[in-house]
Amino acid sequence: MVNRLAAAVSPYLRQHAGNPVDWYPWGAEAFAEARRRDVPVMVSVGYATCHWCHVMARESFSDPDIGALLARGFVAVKVDREEHPDVDASLLAAASAFTPDLGWPLTVFTTPDGAPFYAGTYWPPVPVAGRPAFRDVLDAVAQAWEQRRDQAVETGDAIRAALRDAAAGRRTGVPRAAATAVDGSGAAGGADAGPVADPAEHARRVVERLEAAEDRVHGGFGGAPKFPVAPTLELLLDVAASSVVDPEVARRALVLAGRTVDAMAASPLRDVDGGFFRYATRPDWSEPHYERMLYDNAQLLSAATTLAVLRRTGPVDGPLRTPAEAPGTPDAGEDTAEVAGDVGRFLLRVLRLADGAFASAQDSESVVDGERVEGGYYLLPPGERAHHEPPPLDTKVLTGWNGLAIEALARAGHHLALPDLTDAARAAADRLLATHVRADGSLVRASEGGVASDAVATLEDHGALATALLVLGGLTGEARYVREGLRLVDATVGPGGDLTPPQGTDPVLTDLGLAAGAAADPSEGAVPSGTTAAARAARLAHLATGEPRYRDAALAHAAASAAASEHPLGAAGVLRVAVGLAEPPHQLVVVADADRHAGFLAAARDWYHPGALLLAATPDDAATLAADGVALLADRGPGAYLCADFVCRLPVHDPAALRDQLGARTP
Repeated sequence: MVNRLAAAVSPYLRQHAGNPVDWYPWGAEAFAEARRRDVPVMVSVGYATCHWCHVMARESFSDPDIGALLARGFVAVKVDREEHPDVDASLLAAASAFTPDLGWPLTVFTTPDGAPFYAGTYWPPVPVAGRPAFRDVLDAVAQAWEQRRDQAVETGDAIRAALRDAAAGRRTGVPRAAATAVDGSGAAGGADAGPVADPAEHARRVVERLEAAEDRVHGGFGGAPKFPVAPTLELLLDVAASSVVDPEVARRALVLAGRTVDAMAASPLRDVDGGFFRYATRPDWSEPHYERMLYDNAQLLSAATTLAVLRRTGPVDGPLRTPAEAPGTPDAGEDTAEVAGDVGRFLLRVLRLADGAFASAQDSESVVDGERVEGGYYLLPPGERAHHEPPPLDTKVLTGWNGLAIEALARAGHHLALPDLTDAARAAADRLLATHVRADGSLVRASEGGVASDAVATLEDHGALATALLVLGGLTGEARYVREGLRLVDATVGPGGDLTPPQGTDPVLTDLGLAAGAAADPSEGAVPSGTTAAARAARLAHLATGEPRYRDAALAHAAASAAASEHPLGAAGVLRVAVGLAEPPHQLVVVADADRHAGFLAAARDWYHPGALLLAATPDDAATLAADGVALLADRGPGAYLCADFVCRLPVHDPAALRDQLGARTP
């Protein structure tokens, strides 16, 4: 048996390299072999820090008998869902036809031509609580292939057709229907049109629905399992900071976000080292699922940073626990800033790799007293942890997730006066620009140990990294980040204004007729969808350059928020884009020598508006960027300029004057 996984870039695939299973990595070779042998394909999808993936690997994929059964009747393919998100999204969409219990490990059976005809998640080694044994599932699928092949092929073809229809509906039906909400007339608005006819009413509906979903006993939303829902928190905070939302609705949004953050910060979901676990299995946030994801902690860092700013500058309502109301306790803004700082330091101490980039996650499992168990390390008293190996990292570097971290660290460094976080953002950005941008300018989706994966970079990768570079460049005054961020935005905005991944969809998915599955079920949950990430970047590019096509591209995506407001927990990302677009454009320009940037930026520490752009540059860089198309910097001499939609006030020339102009409180 050939070991095809031993040299894989993905740590998840390498975890399975020693299995007695003839694994293939995702690729055309596996399906060619299935066609040669005329057998179905079993695609097993998971990721390196997934507890139930570990369990199924120990129970089934380490069993020689299971390996022999797979070798006789199947071609077995192992996929890292984080390395290949398009593949995962497509197979999840297909699997939804067979089971409502979607998750990982995900097991999908396809014809040799890739048509999915059966799917499920975790299957135990013996029947448990109505769930069949994995061996019995394999026997049944193999029998169906031999005896009822026509039915399997018919089912697979129907699934592919349904995915194509669903994707076509998303491409044509939703934007067309939502377009009537752009300006209330049925026609798309011009440069000044917002994404909805009545942003204040739109925001009110969103807040009301989130209030109705809140767990008023324990905080957060819904029952169990309970997730951090970081994009929802960022949406609420942008509503709270919006100038076009009714002040009472804004206050309620701030209170709701604050209660949620406070509840999570005081709960077992937050480890003593400041990092947050992926979710809790109980409504009171107890018994966490102990893996720790880069994307969760990056977005929670951003949310806590914004909450700290808004609590410093606006009214503070009593959260579930009320430290601000108790005599002698810290101000709630300072308390929240401490939470944010702890998350930032967790990223630096735990998830940061030696080269400056960030690992994808930390495992839920660890070895304690010779036994590998979920949560074992985290349940130890803090003083005992030094005597044990911490759970391993998934050292895979993902472009999009690192983009989320770079943006969050840059913002936290600025708003919370934590220069070590800004330095970390800069180091990570430099690493990605050195290793994840090819000579031809195309992006790498993933790498590990300096070796690039052949996985296709997604729209999420382009959008999240572009946003991060524009934010980081604006806050540090380093033009190279701004220039590269704009280049990435340019790569995603097509001639017709569509936001599209420059490298397309995974070519194997395309060849198998499954590419539509990724479009039919785009991720808009724990992380913003790729289109949302690209729309955020396009919005910032418009504020820098004044190019209408960038705003139009973001606006076209945000038009779908009119319908999305009915289900905000599942569409917080696109709703946040809509809030930013409804807001009058806010811009702050600082043109000064590098040694004077710090004073001006400190004066703007509490300046926050949804979707706003802060852009600092030296006089020379300002002139160069202006010549490159950054209209916001055109004809800007030294000074700080407060602008609204490219109309700027007269410059001020010292930080105190800028602080007065912004109405910011002295830190």
